[in-house]
Amino acid sequence: MSLVNGIPSDCLPVEDRGLAYGDGVFRTLRVQGGQPVWWRDHYAKLARDAAALNLPCPQAAILLDEISILAAGRDGVVKLVLTRGGGPRGYAPPSDPQVTRIVLFSPPPDNDPGQRVEDITVRWCTLRLGRQPRLAGIKHLNRLENVLARAEWHDPAVHEGLLCDDTGAVISGIMGNLFIVSQGALMTPDLAQCGVAGVARTRILRAAGEWGMTVRMTRIEPQDVQSADAVMLCNSVQGVRRVARLEAQTWPSSGWADTLNTWLYEVD
Repeated sequence: MSLVNGIPSDCLPVEDRGLAYGDGVFRTLRVQGGQPVWWRDHYAKLARDAAALNLPCPQAAILLDEISILAAGRDGVVKLVLTRGGGPRGYAPPSDPQVTRIVLFSPPPDNDPGQRVEDITVRWCTLRLGRQPRLAGIKHLNRLENVLARAEWHDPAVHEGLLCDDTGAVISGIMGNLFIVSQGALMTPDLAQCGVAGVARTRILRAAGEWGMTVRMTRIEPQDVQSADAVMLCNSVQGVRRVARLEAQTWPSSGWADTLNTWLYEVD
């Protein structure tokens, strides 16, 4: 089910710049009882990402109304997409973009992060992320790197892949942000050069501050992950998931994933 500029539709004009160039941003979030979870954070992130691309962001009330129409009191997942809309042929963006606003609703995923932390198996991806500081942290529509990385395996027992940049630094999972614990220190990759700064990551960082714990945002090497005491991935749909296996390596449960999941859902 989807709305395009407030109208039920599953079609876009072929000249839409989101389709032609990946010129836009998006958010994916859970809804419970028809209400978006962590809405304040998601809308703030959508507005910041849009501003970084010089895109006007719709008012929050408009998006909330459209989410309510589609969700109709149900649980599920909503995807919000903003594109620069149509325009003349060529890369030059229109000076007065007529933003295309898309809201999609899907049934909830099988696992519920509010009920339990899922233990997952991950692998290293061979694809390397390109560094581009202008786009670092932004959830823009060009996600071809993630698509190619996810195409590297077909084993249903592997849930996620870890991505490094072209210098070898570990950046994230394909679908979520990375946290590791090493000698009692909680760390997450520095995303100043590439990667997506997700809302779940932001909430965990904020909660850690409220609890008086320092999280180091730093360069993380593959060997740092392999020698870590705990490895976790997080996103807004699945919550915090404990990495139990990375290829041949395994980790016992440490309680850290439960702690971060608690922070994720209790922080203001």
